[in-house]
Amino acid sequence: GYFYSRWTKCIHSSRGLSDIVFIDNYIFNKDVYIQFNSTVGKYVGYAEHGVYNAELWNNNTGILQSERAQVERYCKYNAELYQAAIADKS
Repeated sequence: GYFYSRWTKCIHSSRGLSDIVFIDNYIFNKDVYIQFNSTVGKYVGYAEHGVYNAELWNNNTGILQSERAQVERYCKYNAELYQAAIADKS
């Protein structure tokens, strides 16, 4: 059989969330074949299929803008909720 998954992650180390990074991995048979990293600002492909898709997706401004917006929409929003629920309690 085949194994496909998509793994997203938000990483930050400062309380002010100024260094937050959004990573979106596409995985096939346990190997990442394409990745979006918000610090790079575009998709990077690994293996032939990933390179092909990265080129297509990087040329589509709608897809690229949507991924770039995930830092604010997904990462910062949830990080602020978690921080308020966990760290701000006395």
